[in-house]
Amino acid sequence: TEFPYGIEIIDGVEELRAARHRMEMEGKIVGFVPTMGALHAGHISLVQEASKACDEVITSIFVNPTQFAEGEDLDQYPRDLDGDIKKLSSVPKLTTVFHPPIAEMYPEDGAQ
Repeated sequence: TEFPYGIEIIDGVEELRAARHRMEMEGKIVGFVPTMGALHAGHISLVQEASKACDEVITSIFVNPTQFAEGEDLDQYPRDLDGDIKKLSSVPKLTTVFHPPIAEMYPEDGAQ
């Protein structure tokens, strides 16, 4: 687990479940904003809205291969985790980013 800009970066599903469970046991309302990264103002606005309604916010940054049809270039999708985390660092209550590898999300075959 890393903490750039004070944000916890989690890459495992079980670790994410444990973090969310801890937050809920502390009586916190937890928001979740899923993204594929390459964050822009629209993404940040969604995270800001979640932070208004919740005590803590988790954002996922996961480039999901199932979102790409055959022939679309998954490898060319922009990825800038450091830049995305820096953008998120200005959002109050954003405490956690879930950034799993593909094999964590799709352990059977790594793709679907």
